Amino acid sequence: MGEDTVGTAADAAVAIQGVTKRFGDVVAVDNIDLEIADGEFFAMLGPSGCGKTTTLRMIAGLEFPTEGSLKIFGDEVGTLPPNKRPVNTVFQNYALFPHMSVLDNVAFGLKMQGASKKDAASAASEMISLVQLGGMEKRKPSQLSGGQQQRVALARALVNKPKVLLLDEPLGALDLKLRQEMQTELKSLQRELGVSFVFVTHDQEEALTMSDRIAVMHDGELLQVGTAEELYDRPVNRFVADFIGQTNLVDATVVDDDVIALGNGTKIMAPNPYPAGTKVSMSLRPESISIGGPDDIPDEFEQTSLRGEVTNVTYLGHSHVYTVAVDWMPLEVRTNATPTSVVYEPGSQVGIWWDRRSDWVVPDEGYGS
Repeated sequence: MGEDTVGTAADAAVAIQGVTKRFGDVVAVDNIDLEIADGEFFAMLGPSGCGKTTTLRMIAGLEFPTEGSLKIFGDEVGTLPPNKRPVNTVFQNYALFPHMSVLDNVAFGLKMQGASKKDAASAASEMISLVQLGGMEKRKPSQLSGGQQQRVALARALVNKPKVLLLDEPLGALDLKLRQEMQTELKSLQRELGVSFVFVTHDQEEALTMSDRIAVMHDGELLQVGTAEELYDRPVNRFVADFIGQTNLVDATVVDDDVIALGNGTKIMAPNPYPAGTKVSMSLRPESISIGGPDDIPDEFEQTSLRGEVTNVTYLGHSHVYTVAVDWMPLEVRTNATPTSVVYEPGSQVGIWWDRRSDWVVPDEGYGS
């Protein structure tokens, strides 16, 4: 289970301790501990069925823990219904009322809480302006684009001033360009409001782009919690290394605390904490690898280098992606594409090398092995 230290349960926006959720014989969430700080943009990331949405629904009150404690700002809420919790949720389908105007959609929750029509309209108008929909108050949802509908859903969820806003893959229905624009807007909005956002997604780029910290889940377990940099550069196991971004996972055996032996016996400098003889995997990001001729490897990188043959090259506009066959395995290498770049065609013999600080060793067991 990943380490997580943001303070004490009493001052955390959300504190989950020993929470398990079962549906019959199926364990959807397995004994997780997690704290989300006040004012934090926190992402829950993982493949479908990993338990992230179930965890979000437990925070929302749409599901109840089978075991464990769930607190929001120090108050136990694990058995309370949704309307008794200081949270609101934005879903992927937005669930806007089609017969109501933008203003009425946003003001609906305030009216349900007993606010006067005037006060509800005033607060709704202010929130509509905040999400950059000023002038669209009289439109119906059918007259809005997907991105505008998403903003209405956000305004409706935020106008009640929840202490925690829960977002269940709210950008999933948008096209790529609009999704990227909304990522930036969501983060800016969260910073302006200072509300804790808990964001569920299966999209690694979304999580890395927007979040202060990320929890990676798999098969109901919480594997690692950390910043984007921590997860990307220092994954705790093969699953996290492979799930966050692109990487080369190379089977190896520990020789000592600074050296590992690859499958062909080649020894590579790779600092690690494991005993000699331990089976491990080396995670090596494609963009961390340099490529050149077989005799171009600088002397200082000789202990973190390999030689092989280019079997494929793909041009992506901003980069070239090479597949390099090194004895028994293919490695992916990604280089910046410039007008002066040397391009190595398939069949070229090449050398590849990397800084010893770029590789990372994880246990060759458990997830992803």
